[in-house]
Amino acid sequence: MILGLFGAPKADMVGTEQMSADPWALLPAASTNAQAIDTLYVFITALCGISMLGVVGAQVYFMWKYKKPANGHRKTSPITHNGRLEFIWSAIPALFMIVLFAWGEIGFVEQFSPPPDAINVRVTGQKWDWTVEYPDYPGAVLSSSSAVPTEEQQKQLQAAGEWGEDIIDRKPTLIVPTGVPVRLTLTSKDVIHSFYIPVFRLKRDAVPGRYTTYWFEATQEGEFPLFCAEYCGDEHSSMIGYVKVVSAEQFEVELKEATKLEQKDAESLADFGKRVFDRGGCKTCHNIDNDEAKTGPSLKGIWGRSEQLTDGSTITADDNYIRESVLDPNAKIVSGFSPQMPSFAGRFNDEHITALIEYLKTLK
Repeated sequence: MILGLFGAPKADMVGTEQMSADPWALLPAASTNAQAIDTLYVFITALCGISMLGVVGAQVYFMWKYKKPANGHRKTSPITHNGRLEFIWSAIPALFMIVLFAWGEIGFVEQFSPPPDAINVRVTGQKWDWTVEYPDYPGAVLSSSSAVPTEEQQKQLQAAGEWGEDIIDRKPTLIVPTGVPVRLTLTSKDVIHSFYIPVFRLKRDAVPGRYTTYWFEATQEGEFPLFCAEYCGDEHSSMIGYVKVVSAEQFEVELKEATKLEQKDAESLADFGKRVFDRGGCKTCHNIDNDEAKTGPSLKGIWGRSEQLTDGSTITADDNYIRESVLDPNAKIVSGFSPQMPSFAGRFNDEHITALIEYLKTLK
């Protein structure tokens, strides 16, 4: 579901900010790749339009020239071979096909041959979240789940008529600088996803068990939506986020600020745990408002609850169980569920897990 591309989202639906005021206009081109693709696209469209006019024009002319006269049929002269005409109508399309092939092939090779000085970014898809890591900046991890409003936040956004400004503390899924090449390495933990940033004209599959790559160079500062463009399950439409493009001078500052997850002054441990919960995208797979199960069991009243596991044993949800479930979620699987939860080892430290436990205690 790609909402907001050609208009504002409906009142009862999660969407993204509108990217184009005119449904017939091209979306903004915010990267060098996008500009190159748009130029080729406009050329092909113009070529097709001119060809159509030529073909339809010739058809109309012949219909007029050889229409049935009022006095009945007339005998035409024998049709003779015209080698020059046949060569022309074969050579001109062939020439354009060669031009289009060469143009497209050169662009394709360039898009999959990143410069050696490109920033390395690793993107992992999973149901239903994007995790973005920066190997050159240890500890810098972003997630698409923090960019998706909750139901209550959606109501606030709709009432305000805005996209989150001064309403929710949403975090970008991807932060990149302008004028600096960025190399993406994509993979998936479960099924095939497709990482799609319309304003970059970037769409690349994330395939489980292998790596795919793509690179781009942003040219325009701003915030732009991104999507999963491959149907991957019942929460596919919520697998959205946004990319934030900043100046090269502000890149490291913005990245550090966005990936910081620390307890604020005067913030309770449980409130901090809720931010950890939201940052981890836990609400995507777990209910906290009712007992209805989603991909994972409901977390409402989880603290102290007795859970039956797939091996037939039972366990009480205490600090140790929750900690193990965060770091090694496949160690103990609740009966009726499959092992789909990813490990948060390396993403959440002890302080984060402690705060998360305190927050889960409040879910009565």
